[in-house]
Amino acid sequence: MENEIINRVANSKLKVIDLEDFYPDGKRILFDIKDWLLEGLVLREKDFRAFVTTHNWEQYQDCYVALYCSTDAIVPDWAYMLISIELQPYCKLAAIGTLEHLESLLYVDIISSLDVSEYKDAPVIIKGCSHKPVPSNALILLSQKLKPIAKSIMFGEACSSVPLYKKK
Repeated sequence: MENEIINRVANSKLKVIDLEDFYPDGKRILFDIKDWLLEGLVLREKDFRAFVTTHNWEQYQDCYVALYCSTDAIVPDWAYMLISIELQPYCKLAAIGTLEHLESLLYVDIISSLDVSEYKDAPVIIKGCSHKPVPSNALILLSQKLKPIAKSIMFGEACSSVPLYKKK
């Protein structure tokens, strides 16, 4: 069996972390409040509160919602707070910002509660390619969490990883 192919990666002590494995299920929604503003620019409290009161919030059940305004309007913080209070019984998380910001917030929770004890004194690869939107901030948070315990940290795939850290 001199031509037998041996998977050296599978047989190594190398540990791979794929943040895509921790991606939380649920629809992501970008909620633009510009249509609730006069000419998309001015928040009139009475009108705004009327929109909030009559809006169907149940449609956001089990969703993740990023609140933003696509115009250059100056939106007071209380307006987003008012919307988030209405969303709270339905959505999994609401935040001000882009969908990428929303994903970053989700991964802050995921990584902070992640048990990394299995990576103690091990060479670790943080997988780079994913089909789901894993934010760059998540990669940074994970690498910072692993540094005190991992033997080494690499990024990418086992066949073409970039070395980032090696314990002295």
